[in-house]
Amino acid sequence: MRNGLRALPWFGLALVVILLDQYTKALAVSHLEYAQPVRVFWWFNLTLHHNTGAAFSFLSDAGGWQRYFFTAVASVISIALAVWLTVMPRGQRLLALALGLILGGALGNLWDRVTLGYVVDFISVHYDNHYFPTFNIADSAISVGAACLLLDSFLHRDKPAVGTSSTTGGSE
Repeated sequence: MRNGLRALPWFGLALVVILLDQYTKALAVSHLEYAQPVRVFWWFNLTLHHNTGAAFSFLSDAGGWQRYFFTAVASVISIALAVWLTVMPRGQRLLALALGLILGGALGNLWDRVTLGYVVDFISVHYDNHYFPTFNIADSAISVGAACLLLDSFLHRDKPAVGTSSTTGGSE
């Protein structure tokens, strides 16, 4: 049986991610000065950045076309994730968790890209003078969701897909 209305809690999770992401970004924009780090711990700063590219600022200096490209990509991926979440078989909680987190993160960053033209990042983790690219709550949700997706694929890799036979009847 398919998820159907049973997907609503996972869409609720995506909504919580979006709201938390947008709330923390609003706090960052209103309380931080651009590119001025605020030390929280020796390894953790809050630093406001605007990312016009993709993950790790990929294509951030491409001249502006990337805004529309990444908006289109995020829109298509979000639609695909929503459909997958709705039609997937019931009972796959880890997969549903992964899809809900990724969907919420994708839509949180998509909102920024559409309304601002860039994504607001503010979480900065570093060791010594080695800095990980600045990120946000949406990026964190996408990363945790991707890890859950990988874990789910490892946990369920030996199970045959619905509608397939467990025996092979020919050459591959």
